[in-house]
Amino acid sequence: MLIYNYIIASILFLIFINFIVNIILFKNIKNYSLPDDVLRNPPLISILIPARNEELNIKRCVNSLRKQDYKNIEILVLNDNSIDNTAAIVEEISLKDSRVKLINGAPLKKGWLGKCWACFQLSKYAKGDFLIFTDADTLHYRDTVSKAFAALLKNKLDGISVYPKQISVTFHERMTVPFINFAILSFMPLVLVKYAKGGFFSTGIGQFFMFKKDVYEKMGGHESVKSEILEDIHLSKQIKKCGFRYMVFNGSKNIYCRMYNNFSEVVNGFTKFIYAAFNYNGFMEFLAVTAFSVFFLFPFLLLPLNLLIYGLSNIIITINVIQILLILTIKAILYMKFKGRVLDSLLMPISTTYMLLIAVNSYVKAKSKKGLYWKGRSYNVKNVDEENEIGLIKDYHNIKY
Repeated sequence: MLIYNYIIASILFLIFINFIVNIILFKNIKNYSLPDDVLRNPPLISILIPARNEELNIKRCVNSLRKQDYKNIEILVLNDNSIDNTAAIVEEISLKDSRVKLINGAPLKKGWLGKCWACFQLSKYAKGDFLIFTDADTLHYRDTVSKAFAALLKNKLDGISVYPKQISVTFHERMTVPFINFAILSFMPLVLVKYAKGGFFSTGIGQFFMFKKDVYEKMGGHESVKSEILEDIHLSKQIKKCGFRYMVFNGSKNIYCRMYNNFSEVVNGFTKFIYAAFNYNGFMEFLAVTAFSVFFLFPFLLLPLNLLIYGLSNIIITINVIQILLILTIKAILYMKFKGRVLDSLLMPISTTYMLLIAVNSYVKAKSKKGLYWKGRSYNVKNVDEENEIGLIKDYHNIKY
């Protein structure tokens, strides 16, 4: 038991060190400013928004982008077979601002997933030297484009992904959504994301990508990831595989997004991508679930057992307490960094349990006949290893992405 606790504590300490280094490297785009030569002669930037039944979000998103302090932009919105008022809202805005253009998308093409197909079509209409892909449910401060562009130029990069501040309102959101930043900053060495060659060390979020247009085309764009549920992760891998420079940034002071609104969306949303994150490998997901339980749940379970039942030595109990303090410190720093509820860090055992159960559900759903389901589309990944592709089962046109 003593050796076991030493091993867990040591690994948690290494995770903590990696987390601290990542916090330093996870630069906020707010810290960057455009050079004078770019301000004098700003290149055209195309802002590309795929929209599927987004009448509740699209006006707010587009208007926030119209107010950017970087003026040489075009805003292209692709209406992806919406049956609500998405197209009408965008068309009305376009009459007031010639920079806004509505594109009516073609029907979903065989072999493609919806968002990839929409983004691919948008890229064909874009005239800018730089491309920004952002989601319809995001909200942007007026200097988002200029700050993101400055971060790309200052660091001499070919592409970036900027992580928004995730708005979490309900208890279910608060227990799950912060896991995204927790996982990235705890386990992914950002120094390797920036400097390591190849796509193994890479990550990104589809809510905001920026690419040099020629780089996007050379790496194959969204066509290179057309059948991937986690198209954002695979885009980040693709750009690095092709030898281009790429990095992720903190955009919590510039971009806001509420990913999910209720328990059902939380479960379905995370269920959709957790199994996909392990490339549909059940064994790898099992190892990850086991490891996550050992490192982030067991210490909280073992402490009361050690104190009340087993009566173990003081040194084991002390090490157990150190393990818990390391975990809670990571969570508390994370919440402070992204302006969350710091007291929620004390609910780490509940948060971990949420994610473990959803991970199991992701595997079970993926292996079922119905497949994974997310906002109107069901995906059959049961035989993905054999077919090396994702089969689209159903496409309900009355629900957004």
